Amino acid sequence: MELSATEVAEVAELVLGGGASPGAWRVEPIDYQSGSPATGGLARVRGDGDGRAWSVFVKLVQNPRHWPLLHLVPEMFRDELCATLPWRQELAMWEKPFAGYLPEGLRVPVLYRVTELDDDRLLLWMEDVDAIADHDWTLEHYPRAAFALGGLAARRSAPDLLAAAGEPGWALRLLVGSRVMRGAAPALDDDRLWAHPLVASAVDADLRDDLRRIAAAVPAILDRLDTLPQALAHGDASPQNLLVPRGEPDVFVAIDVAFQCPLAIGFDLGQLLVGLAHAGHVEAAALPAIHDAIVPAYVAGMRAYGVAADPDAVTYGYVGGLTTRAALTSLPFETLGAPQTEQLATLWRQRAALTRFLADLGLDLIRSTAAHA
Repeated sequence: MELSATEVAEVAELVLGGGASPGAWRVEPIDYQSGSPATGGLARVRGDGDGRAWSVFVKLVQNPRHWPLLHLVPEMFRDELCATLPWRQELAMWEKPFAGYLPEGLRVPVLYRVTELDDDRLLLWMEDVDAIADHDWTLEHYPRAAFALGGLAARRSAPDLLAAAGEPGWALRLLVGSRVMRGAAPALDDDRLWAHPLVASAVDADLRDDLRRIAAAVPAILDRLDTLPQALAHGDASPQNLLVPRGEPDVFVAIDVAFQCPLAIGFDLGQLLVGLAHAGHVEAAALPAIHDAIVPAYVAGMRAYGVAADPDAVTYGYVGGLTTRAALTSLPFETLGAPQTEQLATLWRQRAALTRFLADLGLDLIRSTAAHA
């Protein structure tokens, strides 16, 4: 990521104030797995201006045409993804429909500057939040985060806000239709992938057929999600995107908002549950306890802001969004061409356990959907 020295100096002055000089500064690239088509890179800029240390966080936001994993989307659908994905939607985080409706205990980072690099790439210069590490999240953090997300949903469920954001679930359907059903689902029919020793040694005998059942049920799940009470969610509320500042332990700093369209209440709980598990920081065996804790906290958060949410609706919105978005994409098939190492085998065992947990949630949801029909 190349940064302009002039811009660095100007941003440093905003951070330090009073016409301060940036002093000596350096760019520290941050390792990032390219799971999001709209994220092109992350970096931290540190300096020592007038004897005072300063830092900012810089994010490269991009059109999916620059995404390194675009080849995983079937060629016939790549142009559609690049033309329709709302890759600039992260800017919505600082606009009134999001920042103006935050509940107590949730805030956004300071935005110092937006640099338009060209027609399909931009840089966000943000507050560098001194947050606890991802692996320092404990079970206690999850219900607190769920309560805040429930409050956010309640505050962003007014009919006028929803009407201005478009049809229910349109952004989720865009992702599911491209990356999930056109990208990941075909792997279910590829015998070569499932016969690969790395895959065969990690997955259980029923997983492939269970994922096929889920893939077949995705349209019905999406349809039912659209009939539930709706709200404007964070959209990607993993623990990685809910920073816990060391100096503000009772606050979450929201970053990387997504899916800024009406979504079924409970949607945000999906990424809250699996974000750290997908990154390898939480074992699948820990997920049931988190799962049990977050729905009641989310319902309480909504009620604290005047919305009496039905726990069953929240549960369906949460599990339905999670199932359609993540159940078919958790196995890392993209790694099968890499050298076979013990580290990769460990990744596959972790992801297989995560996928089994998601599949079991999905199968329960399918039974619920059938009973509702």
